[in-house]
Amino acid sequence: MAAAARLELDDIQGLVARGYSALKSACFLLLTVNDPVAARPALGRLALLATNGSAEPPESALNLAFTSDGLRRLGLDPGEPDGFSHEFVSGMTDPNRSRLLGDVGENAPSHWCWGGPESPPVHVLALLYARDEGCLDRLESDVRQDALTGGGLTEAVRLGTSPLTDREPFGFRDGISQPLVEGLSKAATGDGTVKAGEFVLGYANEYGLLTDRPLLPAACDTFGLLPRAPDGGAADFGRNGSYLVFRQLRQDVAGFHRYLEEATRRPDGAADPEAHEALAARMMGRWPSGAPLVHAPLRDDPSLGSDNDFGYFATDPDGLSCPLGAHVRRANPRDSLDPQPGSAQSVSIGRRHRILRRGRAYGDDNGDGDRGLHFLCLGANISRQFEFIQHTWLNNAHFNGLYDGPDPVVAARQDHDATFTVQARPVRTRYRDLPQFVSVQGGAYFFLPGLQALRYLCEDARSGGHR
Repeated sequence: MAAAARLELDDIQGLVARGYSALKSACFLLLTVNDPVAARPALGRLALLATNGSAEPPESALNLAFTSDGLRRLGLDPGEPDGFSHEFVSGMTDPNRSRLLGDVGENAPSHWCWGGPESPPVHVLALLYARDEGCLDRLESDVRQDALTGGGLTEAVRLGTSPLTDREPFGFRDGISQPLVEGLSKAATGDGTVKAGEFVLGYANEYGLLTDRPLLPAACDTFGLLPRAPDGGAADFGRNGSYLVFRQLRQDVAGFHRYLEEATRRPDGAADPEAHEALAARMMGRWPSGAPLVHAPLRDDPSLGSDNDFGYFATDPDGLSCPLGAHVRRANPRDSLDPQPGSAQSVSIGRRHRILRRGRAYGDDNGDGDRGLHFLCLGANISRQFEFIQHTWLNNAHFNGLYDGPDPVVAARQDHDATFTVQARPVRTRYRDLPQFVSVQGGAYFFLPGLQALRYLCEDARSGGHR
């Protein structure tokens, strides 16, 4: 086996490598470029503060990402260099893409609070993280002073978050099934790891190839700010970058638990809390503690809360422990993929569709107000990773041989309410008319450049070097 390429962590933005689990407070500033000439030096000042992936930051972190329109406003047309992906260039709100993702009806971009055609344009995303709210306030104040006082940038929207915990708003432990990335400190070696090129451009992916990335003619980099591609000397704008998918997902927490309570009432009409929790676990595929149903089919077992060492084909091929349509079974089918379920080839195919999740919850846990998840994920290929999972696994009513069962928790309900089937012997149970529990409030595709590319975008553009 060839040795893994060393990741250039000092040039990779920290969100890719670290996730900032020790930084409990965060907010996201979505910015509009009004005057590119004034915006570039402002972004250049922020670029000097950008956090790399070489170490875990103890106090705060800042990262920057750009939409396709944002790059264009700053002088780099994503349609001109070879290598930017089509889905990034066309954007999340492209009508064909909306149908693919299930962003229709009440989820349509025309209803979004941000990122849609009726809201202010989003060009830049500033991601701010800090160890506590006081530290976040200071970081945000510095960012505003550096970026928003010169007139080149304005704030389209500020998105706050809840303090980071290990639970998502529906009450389940989150973040258990992250891929192990080759070359990062926490990653093991061997078949359990995913090639770094699945998440970071410029490195080999699971096919043993380099994912397409934006390359510029060397003459465009007049100051030599960008690394040179080894296959021809082009200026490598994409190296150490990643694509960032951002979707604001509102979770109807009250509606979710209301449905569960009604669906599990006893014959006399009384509520059944144990059945309520069990149905929620079957829809999710894990108990609230995180214990997987494959290993704890009958009741929660908090000692298994971090258990991620399991498959489906050998232990639960018929879904008698974890239903075939459960959320975690769709989001990561593990060893159950065709053409040879249960084989190493099946697991290998699954590694080509993994994503790095970096989401943060928002809203007040103590009230019935707006709550949900700022879903963020990273990957080198939006189509093969995020879009494939969303369309082919989560929204697919025929996943795993089902007939009318999209993801019971997160899928959009496009034409009619959905059905969730709990496999059992001798008779299965079907829960009909599941309402939509998760709705899209905003979203966009971003490019998270390496730090050298970030400097190039902000500094070289001032000299007209992109042309």
